Amino acid sequence: MTETDQTISTTERPKKESLLANLLLNIVIPTVILTKLSGDQWLGTKLAIVVALAFPLIYGGRDLLQSGRVNFFSALGIISITLTGGMSLLELDAKYIAIKEAAIPGLLGAATVVSLYTRWPLVKTLLYNDRILNTAKIAQALAQKGNEGLFERTLALASWMVASSFFLSSTLNYILAKVLLQSPPGTEAFNEELGKMTALSFPVIALPATLILMLTLFFLFRRIGKLTGLKLEEVVVAQ
Repeated sequence: MTETDQTISTTERPKKESLLANLLLNIVIPTVILTKLSGDQWLGTKLAIVVALAFPLIYGGRDLLQSGRVNFFSALGIISITLTGGMSLLELDAKYIAIKEAAIPGLLGAATVVSLYTRWPLVKTLLYNDRILNTAKIAQALAQKGNEGLFERTLALASWMVASSFFLSSTLNYILAKVLLQSPPGTEAFNEELGKMTALSFPVIALPATLILMLTLFFLFRRIGKLTGLKLEEVVVAQ
């Protein structure tokens, strides 16, 4: 659920995040706890929520500590998990969880669009940055060919593509929550539905949004090659 900004020195690369650990701690383990251990003979409804959400919360917190600084997206993930847990423990109506699920990616999409009108477009944080691309080399090649203006328009279009992935996530989050969360909060049935929502969030929400982001990155790579005359291997940072 989280991405970590590592502090990179000239002699040290950031550790790659384990996909298996990510899936286990953010999806698989919380799903099993909520769907199988929410009965009174096990953890009970409230404790099951606390234990299930503790795994992604601790995982996200560990990423923040390892990065050495606060990463916006990691922090947002922790806030989202905390809100879900708080709403569930307070037994608020499920509609508030659905609104929360839609609001966070929706706000990210809006922030991506708004950032176009600032000096810090969000697309540069997500895709066009020194961890992925040799931005200094790209900037030099663009200046030599006089294509800076065309590239700024490319980044603007990429920003809208990124924003669309967030808006898609927002819509799918809301639909998934509204469809699955039907039982009264504080019941074992509600916990099972919350577990199913967690399990389905990856294939139903994350995969389509990730596909759009990958298409955006492919589009950006092609435009960089066309506007700079550089090959992909000349601009991509070796991992």
